[in-house]
Amino acid sequence: MMTIGCIRINNMTFYTYNGVFPEEQKLGQKLEIDAELGYPIEQRVQHDELSETVSYADVYETIKNFVHDHHYRLIESLANHLLTKLLNDYPRLTAVTLRIRKYGVPMAGVYDNVEIEVHGGQNHD
Repeated sequence: MMTIGCIRINNMTFYTYNGVFPEEQKLGQKLEIDAELGYPIEQRVQHDELSETVSYADVYETIKNFVHDHHYRLIESLANHLLTKLLNDYPRLTAVTLRIRKYGVPMAGVYDNVEIEVHGGQNHD
């Protein structure tokens, strides 16, 4: 039987200074991040012990610190670098999907936000 467990942390909200335009870098804006963490919960969590899983509290802290300490012109770059960090820092994860939503984008039109998504898995060759 194939197992494809998943841990999700949804709507993490951070105030950041990412953006192409000087106003974005100076004034900042809200970002929301969803993280989907692939982990075979069905196989690995058998004894109700934190050591059997990946601490989502630790993952949240990693994401929060990374977002606050790194500034990019493109949220695509933020997403790619954060994806690499999570896969490197948490080798027990089989895959990571990140969705990053940016609000207050200086773009004409009616919309709620702009969202990008990246996905990556471990290279266990």
